Amino acid sequence: MKKDNRLWAPWRMSYIGDTNKSDSCIFCAKEFPPEEDAKRLILYRGEKAFVLMNLFPYNPSHLMVATYKHTGNICEISSEEFAELHALTSFSVNLLTQLCRPEGFNIGINMGKCAGAGFAGHIHQHIVPRWNGDTNFMPVLADVRSVPEHIEATYEKLLPHFKELQK
Repeated sequence: MKKDNRLWAPWRMSYIGDTNKSDSCIFCAKEFPPEEDAKRLILYRGEKAFVLMNLFPYNPSHLMVATYKHTGNICEISSEEFAELHALTSFSVNLLTQLCRPEGFNIGINMGKCAGAGFAGHIHQHIVPRWNGDTNFMPVLADVRSVPEHIEATYEKLLPHFKELQK
């Protein structure tokens, strides 16, 4: 019997088929009105930095923290920008620990295209919750990731807690 090697993920078509993609930087949040935060998966806007969800997550609840300053070099952000980047990263880790119960985290900045930065022109920090066994045979054998929670469900779960931060 012939093996069927297809993995059906019809929800991905909304990302692939988006013909209204902009050339603007997804991390230049100051350019976008707050009314678009849900559409852009922005959870929190601080004074110098903000938190958003990764549209193409490695794992459920994969967050990113970015400064408003458009630079691809971490050496070009101010001490105040770095402090808020760190504070929002810490808040996010604590929140994800409470809500999602990960067993660990990958946290880091990819600076430059050769370092893996998908948006090399704007510094951002990734926060990826990890669980034992979350990397299964799918990425190894099929070069496919399996994310068990829809991104909109994760956004709705996290948003009320980031709204509390604004009070």
